[in-house]
Amino acid sequence: MTDVVVLGGLNTDFLVRGPRLPRPGETVRGWEFQQSLGGKGANQAVAAARLDASVRMIGRVGADERGRALIAGLTAEGVDTAAVGVDPDGATGAALVSVAADGAKQILTAPGANFSLGIVDATGALGDARVLLLQLEVPLDTVCAAVRAARAAHMLVVLDAGPPVPLPAALIAELDVIRANALEAHVLTGVGVHDRASAAAAAQVLLYRGAGAAIIGAPGGDLLLDAAGETWLPHIDVPTVDATGAGDAFAGALAAELAAGRPLGAAVTFANAAAAIATTIAGAQAGLPLRSDVLGLLERA
Repeated sequence: MTDVVVLGGLNTDFLVRGPRLPRPGETVRGWEFQQSLGGKGANQAVAAARLDASVRMIGRVGADERGRALIAGLTAEGVDTAAVGVDPDGATGAALVSVAADGAKQILTAPGANFSLGIVDATGALGDARVLLLQLEVPLDTVCAAVRAARAAHMLVVLDAGPPVPLPAALIAELDVIRANALEAHVLTGVGVHDRASAAAAAQVLLYRGAGAAIIGAPGGDLLLDAAGETWLPHIDVPTVDATGAGDAFAGALAAELAAGRPLGAAVTFANAAAAIATTIAGAQAGLPLRSDVLGLLERA
């Protein structure tokens, strides 16, 4: 049985680092450019694989060199890519990422082939897995169908709610765990998240709508709410370079730990440390940690 099957986006990231993020209409001179493998789905698949989970990726790329590079990169990380299809008519997805000196980021994406991932492609490739991990860089109808199929197969279902879009109530009610940052939580619930209390209020809305557990990112930390109660996990103090990929490190680590049978609270604690490490290196996949890295940080924290 596969530990984690990831259904989601695969992109090429074009990243520029500079002193600050540009305002509308403004050009800011940066000092570093990187082209790297990315996409929330691909990042989360690599994150889980580096933490010793067996991982299968479901997604779509274009029939171009960037798509071939994404498949090769996943394969090199030990991810099963048999269910990564090739769209003969669409380009591989791309993301333009701006990162400021303090780690703040802006991302503009062109989904390309990601949006040709169909329902039959997704549900037919789920197979036998412990955890289904999804995001929202592929069509929402495909996400909904995959969640229904996974529930019927008795998988744990974890949704990382990015990029932010409103979700049907029927989908939220099928989720074992939903994770959202402050902006995503606002889109989903209408609650502006600016501290622990407002994060708890947003999480309450998601549990009222049927989610088994909600994890809300807020300034200073992450708030977990489930039937056992509320847990606050402060961000771990590390020298932050680039926050790109931190959320994906969190989601991949969470899925890997749940697939290994860890309790949700312990899995979230582990994921919080994985996300912290991911901010210390520029690039979405470059900073994704190994298990020994995460355990080492938890020992020191």
